[in-house]
Formats: sequence, C-alpha cells, structure tokens
Amino acid sequence: MMIRTFLTVALAACTLAAPAAAQTAYISNERGSSVSVVDLASGEVIDTFAVGQRPRGILLSKDGKYIYVCASLDNAVEIRDAKTGALVAVMPAGNDPEQFFLSGDGRLLFVSNEDDAAATAIDLETRQVAWQVEVGEEPEGIAQSPDGKWLLVASEEDSTVSWIDLATRETVLEMETDARPRHIEFTPDGKRVWIAAEMGQTVHVVDVVSRAIIETIPFAPPGALPYKVLPCGIRFTPDGKLAVIALGRADSIAVVDTQSLAVLHYIRTGGRPWHLAISSDGKRAVVANGTSDDVAVVDLAKAEVVARIPVGEGPWGVVLAE
Repeated sequence: MMIRTFLTVALAACTLAAPAAAQTAYISNERGSSVSVVDLASGEVIDTFAVGQRPRGILLSKDGKYIYVCASLDNAVEIRDAKTGALVAVMPAGNDPEQFFLSGDGRLLFVSNEDDAAATAIDLETRQVAWQVEVGEEPEGIAQSPDGKWLLVASEEDSTVSWIDLATRETVLEMETDARPRHIEFTPDGKRVWIAAEMGQTVHVVDVVSRAIIETIPFAPPGALPYKVLPCGIRFTPDGKLAVIALGRADSIAVVDTQSLAVLHYIRTGGRPWHLAISSDGKRAVVANGTSDDVAVVDLAKAEVVARIPVGEGPWGVVLAE
C-alpha cells in the first residue's frame, strides 16, 4: 500500500506542472453506486456522492449545471447538481439503461435499454419519455450523428448496429458487425463513425454516406493475451487527428492515427479500462480503470500515464468539465 500511495502522489504531482483545459472529472463507479469528483490540477478526489444502483453512463448538460447518471438497476436517469451532487430529479428511462447520448440541441437524452431491446428518447424539459424505438437485443452503444440525422444503436447479442432515421424514427438499416459491438463514436466532422466490437476484438470504421464498413482495425498490445483485448470506449481529439480506444482486460488503451488508421501507441493504464474522456485542448485523456478502482491521466503527446488517481469501486464512465 505504501508503494502504491507513493506512486500515486508522485504521478499526480506531474499534473500540476502542466495546466489542462479540463479541470474537473466526474467518474461513475459501477460497483460502488457513487460518483467521484476529481480535480485534475491537483490530482485529488474532492468529492464523492452516492447515486442510484449500478451507475454507468455519465454526461454533463450543455450548460454544465447538471450531471446525468444512468442508474441501471433503478431503471432511471438521475439529474444531479454538478457543483454539489444533490439530486435534482429522477427521470424514467426504460429497463436497464446503460449508455446514453445528449442530442445536439441539448433537448433530448437518447438512452439504450439493455433489457428492453429499445432506445428511449427522454424530453429534458418535461423529464418524461418522448418516444421509444425497437432495436436489436442487448443494446448498449448509442450516438447521434453530428448533423442530427441519424441515431445509431449497437446490439451486443445480435452483433448489429441499428441506423435510425430521426426524421421518421424508423430503422432503415441493421448493419452487421463483428461480435458484440459495445460503443459508437462519430468523428468530429461527422463523415465517419467508429464502432468497437468487444468480442470481435476490433473497431470498424464506417462511411456515414454509404453506411458501409470501409476498414476494420485489429489490436495487439504487447504482453496482452489476445482474448483479453476487448475494445470498448472510443474518443477523438477535438481536431479529429487521433482516436483513443479503451481495450478492456488488456489493461491498455490504443492511440490511433485517424488518417492512416495505424496504431501509434499502446499505453498501459490500469485494470480493465472501459471508458474515457479527452480534454478540450486534446492534450490529455482520463481513463476509467474498472478493476483497479482508479483513473489514469494520460499525456497524449508523450504517450504516457502521468497520474493514477484512486476513485470509487468499479469506475466505468468519465465526463470532463472546464
């Protein structure tokens, strides 16, 4: 314990030397039913507050006033005050909400319901369900295209992604993927969408206009057994030049050049990185390590971890605030 504490403090001290755009990280702790609030400048947890059961997806409202938390076992989305963690409201969200996505205009929250084979849209003004669409079995990853036209939902069990036309709320395509797609992320320019197939151990790169897979990226981090390479969370730097992908039980992330699609770096971050966030200046990634109960702060230019910060039990998701 003394060695781990020393390393944590020493690494956290490195963050003080390089101010970052994002100063606060909110971490959903899946096993601990809590949210940790981390000051990234000091590398310290400044608050921890209890939330509903099995929190996974976590987002910040457009104005930064509220945190949205998927309380999966409570079948609800909680709205909490971003400064105090106080519960503001509980919204119905269908069965077992896992991931969600805030619409471009900030009016709707799109939720994937793992046990319902459905995607739910919640009206944030009325705080009621606006509509639902049937999708494949065990949906998880969900994302709206930057132009607002498409809502994509990944079905883990069916190994498909539903393309929902938001104008008609109808599914126009069930696109087949490698096994168990878990996360969907559009590039900043909206021309491509990347899909992480966990059990396929790959990430698909899809052309949005043709809705066709144009490339599939495999991963082979040094020292990791192949069956432990489980791609999940994907984030792009704001300039769209880099993709950072959490590789699950390979205990690593991959940094990928989005033009060449070459893996530039594998970086060991901690136990089972699942989701992550990237600072608005594109310099750092904050990675939730689900089995080592901490977050890793990664300097992307140096391709190295500069801090490991203990948080709650089973960190799952990350959202950053300026």
